[in-house]
Amino acid sequence: MSTVTSIPSGKRDGVLAAAADNLEFLAFKLGNEEYGIDIQRVQELRGYERPTSIANAPGFIKGVINLRGIIVPIVDMRIRFDLGEPTYGQFTVVVILNAAGRTIGMVVDSVSDVVRFSGEQIKPPPEIGSALDISYMIGLGTLDERMVILVNIDELMSSAEIGLVNAMAA
Repeated sequence: MSTVTSIPSGKRDGVLAAAADNLEFLAFKLGNEEYGIDIQRVQELRGYERPTSIANAPGFIKGVINLRGIIVPIVDMRIRFDLGEPTYGQFTVVVILNAAGRTIGMVVDSVSDVVRFSGEQIKPPPEIGSALDISYMIGLGTLDERMVILVNIDELMSSAEIGLVNAMAA
């Protein structure tokens, strides 16, 4: 089990200080929840196509694709977050990201829109207990009745479980 860690206050404060000028996040769905990642990390959106499998890769790494000559690992976030068996359909999207200088594909159920949050609209992640690692969470963005889980993609992709980017580069 993971232990609870939080984003070092310097990183969170830097993100929230920048949010005073409004930050834009790409909002996407995984199961019934809505998540957001910094729009500046998004390179492109693609429909889901079956990647080439890699032997002995963790279950959440679906394989790799060739994106204009670059081999890109594909991470299924529904599997990574243990949100049930993924289904791939017409709304399934691969978000191609730039995380700590590396190109990574992230499979999500669907993409909804781009949302803008100010610092006041971003609340710190809750301290839930020792079974949940929230180190990759920037916070919870709130717009009226809508709540978006804001993810620091560099932290998530460099976490011990995923390890697709060098933590030193993040």
